[in-house]
Amino acid sequence: MPTPEGEPDQPPVVAVVGPTATGKSDLALDLAEQLNAEIINADAMQFYRGMDIGTAKLPVHERRGIEHHQLDVLEVTEEASVATYQAFARADIEACRERGHAVVVVGGSGLYVRALLDRIDFPGTDPEVRTAWEERAAEDGPGVLHEELTRRDPEAAARIDRANTRRIVRALEVIEITGRPFSANLPDHTYAIPAVQIGLDLADEELDARIDQRARRMFAGGLAAETELLLEEGLEDGRTASRAVGYAQAIAWIHDEITEAEAIESTALATRQLARRQRKWFRRDPRITWLSASDPDDGPDLLTRARRLVG
Repeated sequence: MPTPEGEPDQPPVVAVVGPTATGKSDLALDLAEQLNAEIINADAMQFYRGMDIGTAKLPVHERRGIEHHQLDVLEVTEEASVATYQAFARADIEACRERGHAVVVVGGSGLYVRALLDRIDFPGTDPEVRTAWEERAAEDGPGVLHEELTRRDPEAAARIDRANTRRIVRALEVIEITGRPFSANLPDHTYAIPAVQIGLDLADEELDARIDQRARRMFAGGLAAETELLLEEGLEDGRTASRAVGYAQAIAWIHDEITEAEAIESTALATRQLARRQRKWFRRDPRITWLSASDPDDGPDLLTRARRLVG
């Protein structure tokens, strides 16, 4: 990986990204072992303590002794902040490199990956302005707010899903408090921290099968019991955590609003929709080299193909 002339080479930063259920965590572990690396999480739902089964968070005993950062850093009542993550995760990268370790970033939360690696600044917040937009979203729905965003900033609206209330509200908040388009703050594929980015993907049929199996496995593995414990910790009061795929469905089942079978199917459907959004987000970045997460019948396996990209 090139460094400015006169500066010593630094251990590399590798990002493993792409849709959920493609095996990013396993590849990240394999690469970390080969690169003498530490791992930095970029999955926003894995920030939360106690949200383990529903986020497919690797248990400590499965982390192969590799140091992981940005896991279990928030309570379920706290709101995840991209700006806060940027500051702390960049500090983690610097500390890893000072220890002589490479870094593997892994996760499917695209904005968090971009915030960590790219030149992007985050405007401040105004609680009153945000609350006003949130109240309007609750009353009129995200679609109406998305139409308002389209009028004010068509470029930002084109890049934000109509159902993503949180991002729509944030965009309108920034426009109101800065007087500038939200799109002016969006990253432009310029690295602040140069990295090798590897995207994992699968054909829809195989990916959907994995997602369906994961949803069944999570409920069989105790997702409802985990959710009940998190409810005691205030899960339903958390703006970010309470909407996590799997937990929202488990809450509905616990409250007898749906059956277990309906919760599983709803979780699988929501996860498939999430995977499509993640794929769309990451496919816009030309710096990502994509690999099939399936090992071919003949030819190098996934780790070998990924390792060649790192150099």
